[in-house]
Amino acid sequence: MVITQELPRLLQPPRQSFFLFGPRGSGKSTWIRQRFPKALRFDLLDEALYQELLVRPAGFADRIRHLPPRSWVCVDEVQRLPSLLNEVHRSIEERGLRFVLSGSSARKLRHGGVNLLAGRALLRSMHPFLPPELEGRFSLDAALRIGTLPVVLASTRPEETLRAYIHSYLKEEIQAEALVRSLAGFARFLPIAALLHGQMVNVSSLARDAGVARTTVNDYLEILEDTLLAFRVPGFEARLRVRERKHPKLYWVDAGLVRAAKEQLGPLAVEERGPLFEGLVANCLRAWNDYRGLYDELNYWAPTEARGLEVDFLLRRGKRFVAIEAKAGTRYRPEDARGLDAIAELPRVS
Repeated sequence: MVITQELPRLLQPPRQSFFLFGPRGSGKSTWIRQRFPKALRFDLLDEALYQELLVRPAGFADRIRHLPPRSWVCVDEVQRLPSLLNEVHRSIEERGLRFVLSGSSARKLRHGGVNLLAGRALLRSMHPFLPPELEGRFSLDAALRIGTLPVVLASTRPEETLRAYIHSYLKEEIQAEALVRSLAGFARFLPIAALLHGQMVNVSSLARDAGVARTTVNDYLEILEDTLLAFRVPGFEARLRVRERKHPKLYWVDAGLVRAAKEQLGPLAVEERGPLFEGLVANCLRAWNDYRGLYDELNYWAPTEARGLEVDFLLRRGKRFVAIEAKAGTRYRPEDARGLDAIAELPRVS
């Protein structure tokens, strides 16, 4: 067990209003309380408050009316009441208030035609712990076995917490928000999607495996991304003579969630280490970029003509590229660098 509240996070707070998105249990609320201790806070997971503002949204305006300009207001799980954003917008424009708007799902905000404050709020993300955030407590084996979500690391029974996380996700994020027509169908899809962690996603093949239509698979993948449990990395296209594979790769945001979705908790199997380590690298790259802006674009590279030739990650910043290969083995082998050697020959990236 790790006392996660004591660990500093790399995310720095902006000086203006911002959205803060991240999966449940990633430490958003703890970070907000630490960074904005004097802010007026609305927690929409509080069912009484949620019901009150659902019935009478004007109550939100009443509660913030007394605040002086430049005061901070924090709204947790804002996706539960997207209509509040109209008053947030007005309060920013007319009264100079500043808002922290956190959420564990962007689906309703992105797909409901909701006012996203017309650019008046920045977008920020909270990720599971990075190795430097855990300081001397980081363990690679533990990171691959149970992940680095604060809610899991703070638990005395991390595996039970991970099982409960997946159950709660299905019940509270998917069923309660009516995101799918068939909860059973989505529940069957989850372990299949977990098996694809670090793999290229062929929607047609995935639809056959899951026994659903291609359009349904596309919807399910979108839901995984919108609820911040997974993301896709596109293939890099050099647009030269070499043809690249164009199917994106799928990564979950945390190794513990991958294993829980597969119902494969317990000691690490040898065959798990490679994909889980690659996923950890993917998430570290993505998180560092969100926190520090390291690159403009993240891709992988795999030419169609050369099966088995691949570069796991290709980072672009301006006209400069950095290629990264993630290997979980304990020894370097020359063949591990075949992809790096090959991509170095491409004129566009060399």
